[in-house]
Amino acid sequence: MKIALGQVAPIKGEVDNNYKLIEDTIRKSKSKGADVVVLPEAWNTFYYPKNIEELADVDGKRSKEFLSNISKELDINIVGGSVAVKEDGKIYNRNYNYDRNGKLLSEYDKIHLFSPAGEDKLFTSGNKYATFEMDGVKCAVVLCYDVRFVERTRKFALDGIEILFICASWATSRLNHWEALNRARAIENQIFVVGVNSTRYKDDSGGHSMIVDPLGDYIVEPYETTGVKTAEINMNQVKDVRKQMNIYNDRRSDLY
Repeated sequence: MKIALGQVAPIKGEVDNNYKLIEDTIRKSKSKGADVVVLPEAWNTFYYPKNIEELADVDGKRSKEFLSNISKELDINIVGGSVAVKEDGKIYNRNYNYDRNGKLLSEYDKIHLFSPAGEDKLFTSGNKYATFEMDGVKCAVVLCYDVRFVERTRKFALDGIEILFICASWATSRLNHWEALNRARAIENQIFVVGVNSTRYKDDSGGHSMIVDPLGDYIVEPYETTGVKTAEINMNQVKDVRKQMNIYNDRRSDLY
């Protein structure tokens, strides 16, 4: 499976510009032969303008039509990062994922809202997760702050995922946490982790998107510049790593 990291720099509050930016990113990913393109968090509005209620995508209509149409046109799977969506008078930080036929595979409203930045004051938390399959590979998505909550990722792993996508708008000042957490989630669950972060907008978001293998080694090392990077991953590596050191066989689920 060839994965494209869509490390881009959305502009806060400039929604039309950001849709064009994402379209260009998806098309560039396809031109590089990607099977899957992964987008960052909050790309339609960025994270987040004061007039978020005015700018949020009503019922997700624009985002769903856009992602469905372009995935089908280009024959590419899309891990849709997240967009600000307004639904029933509430604002959600919502993730959409599409297969290469334009079919919606799953949607997810961010559960762990980042209270240090007041995200919980403007957004409504979701209450359920979903796994999905892309080209026969079982996957899951978390958004930014979610990655700090280890219990959820382990449950995903126990449900059989082999790739965890982490879509973020992660601050430059905490990039050491970002890198450590991405690698830790890969090592402790013996899965691939694909982390995509937006690039700097007035130093709010620091890039360093990456692909980490089940041993915690970089397939794509964290990088700073805006742009698309691609890499092939070998799904057999998950089975190989677990054969060498099967932590799942040694778990004491009777104690925790």
